[in-house]
Amino acid sequence: MSLLELMMQQTAGGSAPVDTSNPSVDVSKPETSEPAERNGPQETADSDGTALYAATNLDSWETDKPRYFARDVGMDGICYRRLDPEYYAWLRHKMALAKKALEAGRLDSAAFDGLRTRFNDIHAWAVARFGENELLAAVRSLDPKAYPPPAIDQAAQSRPACAAPVSPVACPPAPDIEQYLYPKDGEWRFTEKIPQSAIDKVDAIRDQALSLGWSEARLYQNRGRFRFPCGEDYGLVCFVDANERIGQVTRQYIEIVGPPPRENRLRFHNPDVDQPWLKRTNPET
Repeated sequence: MSLLELMMQQTAGGSAPVDTSNPSVDVSKPETSEPAERNGPQETADSDGTALYAATNLDSWETDKPRYFARDVGMDGICYRRLDPEYYAWLRHKMALAKKALEAGRLDSAAFDGLRTRFNDIHAWAVARFGENELLAAVRSLDPKAYPPPAIDQAAQSRPACAAPVSPVACPPAPDIEQYLYPKDGEWRFTEKIPQSAIDKVDAIRDQALSLGWSEARLYQNRGRFRFPCGEDYGLVCFVDANERIGQVTRQYIEIVGPPPRENRLRFHNPDVDQPWLKRTNPET
């Protein structure tokens, strides 16, 4: 049985119920009791805040533009769901089942340690975003048998996996540069058209960013293996809307500042350097 199959196994049948009344159960206890470092104040009700997407094998990734994504996102045959307290509680319940499989000899310790490491990352993110009280309430109220797990809608596979922004007013269209390709060579399935205004804004901070360790691809690439904005192929130029500007430029991130009066600040992170809030893990194959 693969790890993905194990994590997707439902609790119906002979599975014993898992005691979720104690929030300190071993499988969910993080390696550190301190919340993971986050990127500034978190606004849970703000659609421009960050969001974490997690799969049932506990692979996860974070986006600072959740408005581009639906609740469930299919990527390379794996379905990721936007983390909320209820989904966190369900994943924690699955970790409890994985621990039972470990004790029964159906899962080796190395595989379980990998799952626990991934869950600890998700746990730290959830505590920092939602708070322990909200997570505990979700754990206590969860009915695992009634919770619908993430699933890729087979009927929608011909449509883009990632939803476009809901409000066209928030991201007004701009003239496209049809000949702009970065990189010009190579086999890339998708190409995102870029307005000249976005290129001009990135050009303005190019030298500073390169001196801090950014690559040109991270700044300018507009071709990818997945449809924009999925994956990590697309550069900063793809994310700067016509009514946004570039703020602080650091080695780890570049700020994208929204229009006044709110001027929300999003961070475009550099995946080529270490991040204090991210521990890299490889998805199960």
